[in-house]
Amino acid sequence: MATKKELLQKQIEHIDITKHDVVALVDAMGSMAYSSRDLHRAATIYDMMLRDTECGVILCLAGSLISAGLQKVIVDLVRNNMVDAIVSTGANIVDQDFFEALGYRHYIAGDEYKYGAGDADLRELMIDRIYDTFIDEEELRICDDVTHQIIDSLEPKAYSSRELIKAMGEYLVKNGRTPEHGNNDSIVLACYEKDVPIFCPAFSDCSFGFGIVAHQHARQGKAMVSIDSGKDFYELTQLKLANPTTGLLMMGGGVPKNFAQDIVVAADILGVEASMHKYAIQVTVADARDGALSGSTLKEASSWGKVDLTFEQMVYAEATMAFPLIAGYAWHKKAAAAREGKRFAAVLEPVTA
Repeated sequence: MATKKELLQKQIEHIDITKHDVVALVDAMGSMAYSSRDLHRAATIYDMMLRDTECGVILCLAGSLISAGLQKVIVDLVRNNMVDAIVSTGANIVDQDFFEALGYRHYIAGDEYKYGAGDADLRELMIDRIYDTFIDEEELRICDDVTHQIIDSLEPKAYSSRELIKAMGEYLVKNGRTPEHGNNDSIVLACYEKDVPIFCPAFSDCSFGFGIVAHQHARQGKAMVSIDSGKDFYELTQLKLANPTTGLLMMGGGVPKNFAQDIVVAADILGVEASMHKYAIQVTVADARDGALSGSTLKEASSWGKVDLTFEQMVYAEATMAFPLIAGYAWHKKAAAAREGKRFAAVLEPVTA
């Protein structure tokens, strides 16, 4: 059996869209067929979304994306005013992005591990596997402990996930986990500095959840920190009310997709006739036939009054291939040149004071 050191050798490298001008390639795909033509249309819709300076861009992230090498794509979009809010699974934000911000890395697994043949050996070595990617479980436990420390430092009360992730950004700054101190950039840090709110509507389902469990167990019978999912939904809905024109760029489906789509309906329940999301792109490999949300089409979402059908596109592709092409196309066409960030986090501060 290989040693832990032998297995954790080759790091995942985050792709840099700024170094690869894909405009000509993606434009050529527009004259092809199948998913290539769909991807081209999605790229042009994202380009339109950014050139529409009234539009608030909401990026949705599901699946294991940061561990797969997409961290820098998202950081570059945030830092260049190409994303105004993020709705994500907790794993992407905490177990993967914040984990890397603490100085840890994800590693490439050999092909022989893809299908589970060596998983029992990995368990003995405390190596966790995400398909063809490895994570050091001992380092992940440290990440769990850091979230526990952050939670313990807060005033005992209920917080939205956005507020808690903001505290994670503050932790990175206070502890020198920034590029100025030789560390890699991160989504949590970039969003903290650019006032881009991050929402994780199922926030307990990640390392932050382990921190909450440890915190609440130690404070039985005392006031404690908790996650207010209702506040999450209300805050994100407030963004729709403050900025009626919105567009969705969705990698994967699941809870982030539905959470972001539902704010149109929530606004209506509050007595405000909010417009449907003007633009919507979804990249997914999920199938619509089982009725599950991840594969449900954007046209189906229109029947619920969530997504306008004029500028919507499904792309049936895997995100590590499609996302750099869509994001890189907009980057190199300078689609956001005339755009200023919405600084949505600042919009929400009066709500949470």
